[in-house]
Amino acid sequence: MLGLMQDRPLLISSLIEFADRHHGDGEIVSRRVEGDIHRYQWKDVARRARQVANALDGMQLLFSDRVATLAWNGYRHLELYFGVSGSGRVLHTINPRLHPDQIAWIANHAEDQVLCFDLSFLPLVQAVHARCPGIKAYVALCDAARLPKDSGVPNLLAYEDWIGGQSVAYAWPTFDENSASSMCYTSGTTGHPKAALYSHRSTTLHAYAAALPDVMSLSARDSVLPVVPMFHVNAWGIPYSAALTGCKLVFPGPALDGKSVYELIEGEKVTYAAGVPTVWQMLLTHMKPEGLRFSTLKRTVIGGSACPPAMIDAFREQYGVEVLHAWGMTEMSPLGTLCTLKNKHLDLPAAEQMKIRLKQGRAIYGVDMKIVDDQGTELPWDGKTFGDLLVKGPWIVREYFKGEGGDPLVDGWFPTGDVATIDPDGYMQITDRSKDVIKSGGEWISSIDIENIAMSHPAVLMAACVGMPHPKWDERPIVAVVKKPGAEVSREELLQFYEGKIAKWQVPDDVVFVDAIPLGATGKMLKTRLREQLKDYRLPGA
Repeated sequence: MLGLMQDRPLLISSLIEFADRHHGDGEIVSRRVEGDIHRYQWKDVARRARQVANALDGMQLLFSDRVATLAWNGYRHLELYFGVSGSGRVLHTINPRLHPDQIAWIANHAEDQVLCFDLSFLPLVQAVHARCPGIKAYVALCDAARLPKDSGVPNLLAYEDWIGGQSVAYAWPTFDENSASSMCYTSGTTGHPKAALYSHRSTTLHAYAAALPDVMSLSARDSVLPVVPMFHVNAWGIPYSAALTGCKLVFPGPALDGKSVYELIEGEKVTYAAGVPTVWQMLLTHMKPEGLRFSTLKRTVIGGSACPPAMIDAFREQYGVEVLHAWGMTEMSPLGTLCTLKNKHLDLPAAEQMKIRLKQGRAIYGVDMKIVDDQGTELPWDGKTFGDLLVKGPWIVREYFKGEGGDPLVDGWFPTGDVATIDPDGYMQITDRSKDVIKSGGEWISSIDIENIAMSHPAVLMAACVGMPHPKWDERPIVAVVKKPGAEVSREELLQFYEGKIAKWQVPDDVVFVDAIPLGATGKMLKTRLREQLKDYRLPGA
């Protein structure tokens, strides 16, 4: 016997329809590429998204045709999120921090038909358009007055002209909720990147889950600043959850320096912000010497890479901001876990609570996870035993676009490439990437632990730990360090700083000072490139 409920597919168009009807006066604020601040409301997003859909119909794009973006976080990008997917096409967000060769390869592999871009990225488009014969039209996200003349880009349109003449009336089509809605390519540190192809169902379920109280806890009372980019993994799903809840959205555009982000937080009374540690490091570096404080910011969710304990301490103790650790990946839409305390933890001493907060958190409903050994045997949740982390759920990939890389699943589970522990309360903690874990004398050393300790030193701006060959122990850890501007610290001081914080045999054998640590297109440290830079390095006494 089946239930007697109405059968309504979970479609992205239903999110923007809900936002239009039930909180249409909610505000969307964007710092534009043009430099000014733009303001309008959810009802305007809905109206202009319908115009986007009509413009795509006018181009005679077919169902599931791909529309690409090279754009910052802003209101026009938001309109594309809903107008493209809602009309049955697939939104393909491209990371502009990739090399032009990668961008051209990705656009061709995805078979993009239209490319919409912010003018910041005109040089990128000029560099790749001749290599992307499948793209029928290029749309600059600007008005006609700012459309560059003699750009050399064929079929270049101004976004405001492209949608401006379109009807604001549009009947969103109804179709299978498992239809593709958007796609995002992995960062591709080795070989060609692969695409995660999200569905309307997976995206809508993810939007529900992300808004839950023990996840992002978004509400119509919040003013939310997503610094995490819309060009990578849908800004962690915040645009969709925001449409669902009616919160105010504040977009930073291209200005991601500490001063600009701080001014936007204060000016728009932001209560909640989301981003990667590198952005928050710039923010804190700007605030401390100026003696600045937050007047409204209460929570920030930090993901992309592990948040150093020193940063969590600074936010909580100096600025009164709760830091929520999150973990996920492109293949997971991306949220998998988020770290909030349980009721039984509320009376624990602050130091014990901090031990929990440093973990990546508990699985969100919709995600299951386990850790396994090299033979695939599931390991206990004791908070000590670590193994390879596997996940499954309705917003986790079952295969990549066009079957690239073959079947990625292991008995129905997706192998994340992370090494982790899970404690009896279900809190997961990443101890390393499987490719970065250091094996010394048969024992595993967590590079993340070593990095976190270095980052807690007042003179250290950034740190990366890698393993180096050793004739006796196979590998030994060293830590590459970038010093804060004007700060001084010696190798001996830093090595001494580790005493009493980890076991002696885990203390790195050396400190190497570098001008910068290479970062990937999503802000993660590229340890493969760091190892290449250190290829001539030899351990002391080895």
